[in-house]
Amino acid sequence: MTVVVVVVAVVAVLALLALVHRWLWVRLVRDTTRAGGAARRTGTVLAFALPLLALAALTAGRAGAPFWLQRVVAWPGYMWLAVLLYLTLAMLVAEPARRLWLRRPARTGAAATAAAPGTPGPGAPGAPGGSATAAEDCPDLAGTAATATPQPAHAVGVEAPQPVGAGGAESPRGATAFGAQDPQPAGAGGAGTPGGAGDRAVPVSRRVFVARVAGGAAAAAALATVGTGTYGVLRGPRVKRVRVPLARLPRAAHGFRIAVVSDVHLGPVLGRAHTQRIVDTVNRTQPDLIAVVGDLVDGNVHDLGPAAEPLRLLRSRLGSYFVTGNHEYFSGAQQWVDHVRELGLIPLENARRELPHFDLAGVNDVQGESEGHGPDFRAALGDRDRSRTAVLLAHQPVVIHDAVRHGVDLQLSGHTHGGQLWPGNYLAELANPTVAGLERYGDTQLYVSRGAGAWGPPVRVGAPSDITVVELASYQA
Repeated sequence: MTVVVVVVAVVAVLALLALVHRWLWVRLVRDTTRAGGAARRTGTVLAFALPLLALAALTAGRAGAPFWLQRVVAWPGYMWLAVLLYLTLAMLVAEPARRLWLRRPARTGAAATAAAPGTPGPGAPGAPGGSATAAEDCPDLAGTAATATPQPAHAVGVEAPQPVGAGGAESPRGATAFGAQDPQPAGAGGAGTPGGAGDRAVPVSRRVFVARVAGGAAAAAALATVGTGTYGVLRGPRVKRVRVPLARLPRAAHGFRIAVVSDVHLGPVLGRAHTQRIVDTVNRTQPDLIAVVGDLVDGNVHDLGPAAEPLRLLRSRLGSYFVTGNHEYFSGAQQWVDHVRELGLIPLENARRELPHFDLAGVNDVQGESEGHGPDFRAALGDRDRSRTAVLLAHQPVVIHDAVRHGVDLQLSGHTHGGQLWPGNYLAELANPTVAGLERYGDTQLYVSRGAGAWGPPVRVGAPSDITVVELASYQA
């Protein structure tokens, strides 16, 4: 039954993506370009190639593709997913404005004239002094407009009168472009005449003009948003400081600092340079303890071992600790538990360390249940001295209720990315008790970091990456 639900969900998502791409192609390519032209062909090719690259980026790692191939498809595929999100949102905002603009009455220089039955009117195509203006509204015909018999030139910004049914004022597709002059009549300097310039641009219709303005503005907004979000990730996470008072924390531990690092997501996009930025940022805070709370990697040790190597340089007074996230189980959790131990980190696999003044515990991620290695709160916290403060490392915030039952004072988590890409934070709220920041659940406090990296597109919008220095405070101080 579960498999059927998953298959139906995947098919529904793929169908939705296909419909979105089709709609964007209509608005951004078909409505703005001439059929058979280079722009139309290029836009159509991209409309097929970009979603295929996105699917390749999402599935290459799971399919066991060579790491070099994952890196080739990752950047364009993931970046297109981010652009697609904000391009779609921008076009949805632009759509009502586009429709209102097109419904505005056309400005005419004279009343439209109806042609007699069977006789072309003075403004009809093919009539003496007539024009191919009806073709201007359709990009498919725009390339032939210059060769049709042109009508006399009109003043700039004034449309020529046209008969009803032939692209005239009463026809929804008959408006002439704002600020454009009609082609000059033959023998008066028009294109194709001996005395003409021969290089005058064919005017576009009002509909095409509006489509180009709306599409261009939406594309500019989407690219600016994604560009800013990418810079925020590649620049590296900023340090965030949070003070957490704990009732049972002794005076001697007042001011104890824990650097929380989550969701680095080393993979085909973020590599060794990103790890080094994180290590340098953490070390500058001079923490007493470092907690890496899961989703360190997206891949195996063979491919990403060099990217994780700078973790050897992490420095703190009481060491660096690690718990698994759901992505470690997608990548092979045990190999990474062994490897981070080689790098100098201390894995807490449903285990606890009695540190001076408080207990530090860690549980496996809930994804480990699929392999029989899920979180075990009894093993990590069952036999501890409840008079001591307990700090728990757990990747996903959803285990907070287990932490409350076991008397944990503070749980440190990640997983949510703060939503990563707005409005993803609203979706994250549906699946997590806390998306980002500090909240209280009974006698237990939960802090959720937005993470130091990014999954999929290396882009963050409305959820900047962070490394949080949690400073413990004693009520007795």
